[in-house]
Amino acid sequence: MSNQEEQLSALSDIRNMMDRSSRFISLSGLSGVFAGLTALVGAYFAHGELKKYLNGDYGFGIDADVEIEANLIKIAFLVLIFALTGGFIFTYRQSKKKNIPFWGKTAKNMLINLAIPLGAGGFFIIALLLNFPSAIGLIASSCLIFYGLALINASKYTYTDIRFLGICEVILGLIAMFYIGYGLYFWAIGFGILHIFYGLIMYFKYERNK
Repeated sequence: MSNQEEQLSALSDIRNMMDRSSRFISLSGLSGVFAGLTALVGAYFAHGELKKYLNGDYGFGIDADVEIEANLIKIAFLVLIFALTGGFIFTYRQSKKKNIPFWGKTAKNMLINLAIPLGAGGFFIIALLLNFPSAIGLIASSCLIFYGLALINASKYTYTDIRFLGICEVILGLIAMFYIGYGLYFWAIGFGILHIFYGLIMYFKYERNK
């Protein structure tokens, strides 16, 4: 090996080390696939509850509205718990496989940058429901937009693919604002199908046979 080749190899190693230290590369594509499948299951059950609500199975009036909202929140909460659990398991396994610390400065920075837009979005949606109950149709689009912004904000600390996923989520959320009655379908596409699609891309790009 010539001196030039050795220097190029050394520079490549240094670049890889810097990339490993500045980016959270333990993030598993399979966690995205699992989250997407969980979201689709949740959307299926939410669709069933909405169908019963529209058919009058909940009755009518304020009590029916409160009950359907409570049931939808329960479904969303369960989806979140299962998705986070799956994400933790797959990502932890990936960090062990790559021999990279699961929790460190980079992971903290990524979570902080992810949490700020998500927290702001959560408060915005709560305020929206409390002040404008009739605006419930904007919840799905708001979730997609703020989630997309969170991914874009956190992408600087992990794979760049996450940035493109965030952009897709924001665009989908903006489109959903003009189709209020189809919010659940947009929610299923954004949190379900897009997660599965990008999860598979990340798996085959960064994990398989590596």
